[in-house]
Amino acid sequence: MRKALFLAISLLLSGLFASKVYTQYWNMPKLPPPELYGNLLIDRLSTKKGVKPVTFSHWIHRVKYTCRVCHFELDFAMKAGQTEITEEDNKNGLFCGACHDGKIAFGHTKKNCKKCHNGRIDYGKEKFPKLRAKLPPAEFGNRIDWVEAVRKGLIKPKQTIYDEEYRPIPFKKQLKLEAEWALVPPAYFSHEAHSYWLDCANCHPDIFNIKKKTTKHFSMLNNLKGKFCGACHLKVAFPMNDCKGCHPDIRSSY
Repeated sequence: MRKALFLAISLLLSGLFASKVYTQYWNMPKLPPPELYGNLLIDRLSTKKGVKPVTFSHWIHRVKYTCRVCHFELDFAMKAGQTEITEEDNKNGLFCGACHDGKIAFGHTKKNCKKCHNGRIDYGKEKFPKLRAKLPPAEFGNRIDWVEAVRKGLIKPKQTIYDEEYRPIPFKKQLKLEAEWALVPPAYFSHEAHSYWLDCANCHPDIFNIKKKTTKHFSMLNNLKGKFCGACHLKVAFPMNDCKGCHPDIRSSY
């Protein structure tokens, strides 16, 4: 009995110690307020052209469209600043212009310039509280559980703007990923949950090479550098501060 109690206390203390070490070691990113999480300023060309950077809010757009629409059909790179977007492209129906044509969403007119070229990363934040109140809560990021919102039918973002017959591949395989650190429980990856938002080509083969059936340098440190899961789970999808989002059996998040 004493031996079992001693072992239980030892495991508890080692777990708490490990949590403290991991918190310091991983250096989790500081998070913005929920209404700004996923917001960004697009300024690859704007300042050079003498106009203010473009504001973009992921949470405003993801209510109506999945990540697949922009990052697959419209060919936006996953990393901000990697896609060169011009006003001419938009007016020709490319990139933002595929929807912002004056019919689906407001068009590219002088009257609407400041709706995008305002240089404000908090543009539209007054709409957030009303949205958040309608959707399932989460602890980090926007404080919204976007996957659960889709599962419950509270939002029905479009998977495509070109092919209405498109349906995601029904692939429900869940992967168990053993952690590289002692006392850290395994991470789990759900293909089904990701297929609500992404196309297979968003991750494969550029981010995760399935042909090799493994990823040699997949690690938490590389995730925090924006590689692998970090391509999304740093600034848009729920952040890696939410340890339980991937490691459900871990003691705490950071």
